[in-house]
Amino acid sequence: MKCPYCGYKESKVVDSRPAEEGSSIRRRRECLSCEKRFTTYETVESLPMVVIKKDGSRQSFDRSKVLRGMIRACEKRPVSFDELERISEEIEQNLQNSLEREVSTEAIGEQVMDKLRSVDEVAYVRFASVYRQFKDIDTFMHELNKLLADKT
Repeated sequence: MKCPYCGYKESKVVDSRPAEEGSSIRRRRECLSCEKRFTTYETVESLPMVVIKKDGSRQSFDRSKVLRGMIRACEKRPVSFDELERISEEIEQNLQNSLEREVSTEAIGEQVMDKLRSVDEVAYVRFASVYRQFKDIDTFMHELNKLLADKT
């Protein structure tokens, strides 16, 4: 690490601790030449993900869109914001771990539905009705029957 004061390329780590809720590491360093101290932050570099929409267009992945969809589905339901935030982070982490740089909205929607099914069934049905674009009562009933069959 290059010293910001004298430009010397060697330093030693004096202190190291987690920062930003564990998503980075804060390091206090001391230059081996001028002996001045400075702070550096080490973070994991995440690769950008591209979402392929139903119409074939592409855009950058935005976790806040996933979170907004779940918030809408959970309106007036006993699901905490913290729980929804945790789920959206989990989904993003799953997508990052897959090492695929392009992901379809279908894959994201399926993950959201899987998570919502275990958290709140009403929120799951709400999300599924919008996501799967239920055209009539029969498709709605089919999804409800599937949910009931899974419970037994």
